[in-house]
Parts: sequence; structure tokens; C-alpha cells
Amino acid sequence: MAPGRVKKTENEQPSSIEKKSIEVPNPHLEKMKEDILYHFDLGTNSHDFPALFGDVKFVCVGGSPSRMKAFAQYITGELNLGDPKEDIPNICAGTDRYAMYKVGPVLSISHGMGIPSISIMLHELIKLLYHSKCCDVTVVRIGTSGGIGIEPGSVVITSQSVNPTFEPQFEQIVLGKTVIRSTKLDAELAQELIQCSHEINEFNTVIGKTMCTLDFYEGQARLDGAICSYTEEEKMQYLKAAYDAGIRNIEMESSVFAAMCNISGLRAAVVCVTLLNRLEGDQISSTHDVLVEYQQRPQKLVGYFIKKSLMKK
Repeated sequence: MAPGRVKKTENEQPSSIEKKSIEVPNPHLEKMKEDILYHFDLGTNSHDFPALFGDVKFVCVGGSPSRMKAFAQYITGELNLGDPKEDIPNICAGTDRYAMYKVGPVLSISHGMGIPSISIMLHELIKLLYHSKCCDVTVVRIGTSGGIGIEPGSVVITSQSVNPTFEPQFEQIVLGKTVIRSTKLDAELAQELIQCSHEINEFNTVIGKTMCTLDFYEGQARLDGAICSYTEEEKMQYLKAAYDAGIRNIEMESSVFAAMCNISGLRAAVVCVTLLNRLEGDQISSTHDVLVEYQQRPQKLVGYFIKKSLMKK
């Protein structure tokens, strides 16, 4: 290493003034004659990645295929790139694992539910961006969550994802050994998003920690699953301790999302609406129409952010 240069660790983000290229820390990829992104139904020999995706600057990911199609249609109207009511083709139509929609410089992709599902999608998404020679890409997870101590319908911008023991790390088992990776997210991006919410001024938005769990029921201290081995008092003690630790919502994807984006040099954020306050109950009881409106809030916020960012450029 040249004198005066500082070695960058795997979790460091490039400087904001640098041109952020996609980093793929896998030397084996260069030896492959073809890279097949199996779960996307795409391949480097069968598709021209730079031509198809080289202009991508924003990637928005979320659990539900229908929600991500709705976001693609919404951003179509926001960016004046067509009729938002028109159907948008699913790029991954050849597979039933994920759905992907492209609107100008924006990709909208579903990731399913839970860490395993989103991690598979992220591996292939990161390689897609790398093969496409993309740079300066911002990735945002938009989704739903359970709130802790905040009113339903509030939007949480994640400052840092923590595990169920409130530690800011993601543990991956590799070759039988535990690898620990940072789950810190881009603080500057979080501030830009909260400013956008202030400008929209339509719903409550906060920046806080997000707890990422492996399960919807016991892992999130619910009393209404098929199995429960703790009391209501123990549940409340746990959730109140989470609130005291700065946690404002619970979901099931943010830790691996933050870790993988960190390693790949991607500017990333998690923006989730809360469907209920877990200090007041476990089951989601709001009407369908209310839930639909709640789910549109992260889309509005991120859509506004994308439009504002493109106008600046």
C-alpha cells in the first residue's frame, strides 16, 4: 500500500465526493464464463446488462410483488415517464421468486419475507448492478413494520438495524464459522429523507433504530402465535427495554440489507411504516383501506426524495 494511504475496511462507505462504484468482493466471479442470476431469470450471456440497467441510480425494494409494482406505477407518474395506470412489464416474469420493474433510472424489486429471501435477492441485485457498470446508486427498502411506542401510520427511517439482543450487527454463518458484519446505515441519507418528510408534511416520521428478527411471532414477542413460552409481563418488559434502547420498530430484513449494502459500497436506507403500536397489542386490526393508505406513505416519501434528487442533478 502506498505511503499516506489508509486501507479501507469491508464496511466503510466511499467518500460522498467520490464516484461510488459497485464493489463485489468475490474474486471467483471474474473466472466465470457466464453469471446466471437464477432467481431473476437473467444471465450475462443472454442479456446486455449495461444496456438494460446501466442508467439505474435508485433501487427500491420491498416484500410484496404487488406493492413494488404499485410503486413502479407511482414513480412513473411522479417522474412524468408515462401513464401510471398503464401496465409495466415484470423483468423477472420467467421466475416466480421475485418481481422487478424498471422506470427510467429507478428499479423496483420485491424481496419476499425474511432475511433468507432478501439476502438471495440482494446477492443477485448487487451482481446485476456490478455487471451493468452502475455507479452512484442509492438503495432503499420500503416496507411495513410493527412500531414500538409510536402511533400507527408513523414512518420510521432506520438509523441502525439491531438484532433481537439490541446489538448493531448481523451474524452470517460461513463455512461453519460466525462472521459478524456492521448494520450501520447512511446517516446523511437518513437526514435527507427526514427533510423530505418535513417538506411533504403529511404524516409523522422519525429516525430510530430498527430491530430485525428471524420470526414474526416469538421472535417479536407476540402472544398470539401457535407457540408462546413467556408471560405478558415478560413481553412488555422486553418491548419497553427495546424502546429505551432507541428502537422504534420491528421487521425482518433490515440487518442483512444494511450489512450487504455496506460491503458493496451502496448508499442505503430503510423506510418502513408502522401498522400498529406493539406496546398496545399484537394483532393488526386496522381496516384494509387504512392499511393501504399507511403502505403508501413510504412510497410517497421515497418517491419525493427520488424526484428531488433527480431535479438537483
